[in-house]
Amino acid sequence: MRTTLTIEPDVRLLIERRMKERGLTFKDAVNGALRNGLTEGEERTVYRTPVFDMGEPSVPLDKALRLAGELEDEELRRRMAVRK
Repeated sequence: MRTTLTIEPDVRLLIERRMKERGLTFKDAVNGALRNGLTEGEERTVYRTPVFDMGEPSVPLDKALRLAGELEDEELRRRMAVRK
């Protein structure tokens, strides 16, 4: 169905943001927003994200902050040596 809508500026910005974030066309963004708003409170599909075992980490994660600090210190020393 074709129709003409007058969209307020704040709503236009929300639609444009949705289009950019999700790579949608104007039509798909508006239809999705209307569908979500009009079906509010109705039963919705529950999405589940699959979980995969990635095995054991190759570095000790319990020392991650210390390692990050050491790497940062090393980079600072390198930058200071270049400036001299």
